[in-house]
Amino acid sequence: MKTKYGFRQRKEYLDMCDRIGNRWVEVFEGDAELYSSAYWDLLTEMWRRQAPVRKTDAARFMKAVKSPHTAARYIETAVAKGLVIETANPDDARSKLVMLAPDTRRHLDSFFDAAVREMKSSLERIEGGSDVRS
Repeated sequence: MKTKYGFRQRKEYLDMCDRIGNRWVEVFEGDAELYSSAYWDLLTEMWRRQAPVRKTDAARFMKAVKSPHTAARYIETAVAKGLVIETANPDDARSKLVMLAPDTRRHLDSFFDAAVREMKSSLERIEGGSDVRS
């Protein structure tokens, strides 16, 4: 398989990922516990849905977490930190609904704006470079 980009472009991609990752930590005020794929999966998928979801469905958002019990603990931590709001399910008294807290949604909106700006800036640096393979 012939490669298209050189070291400099690949390094720029990794540097961009680092900058975006650092921004994720800033959004959550330095709480390094939230710098994990489980919280990334949970919070970004909840952001994407824009509506309350069943707690059991939210637990499945975390792709790397196979245990429902462990996934539930991540959700409980997010609720305890005020990132996620848990409510009764009006359609099924046996289940709960979860949704992003309004502040969390605003923080994620800001994060995504910064991430898109970072992607655009990195793309300009990649396209402007001479280390591209043809």
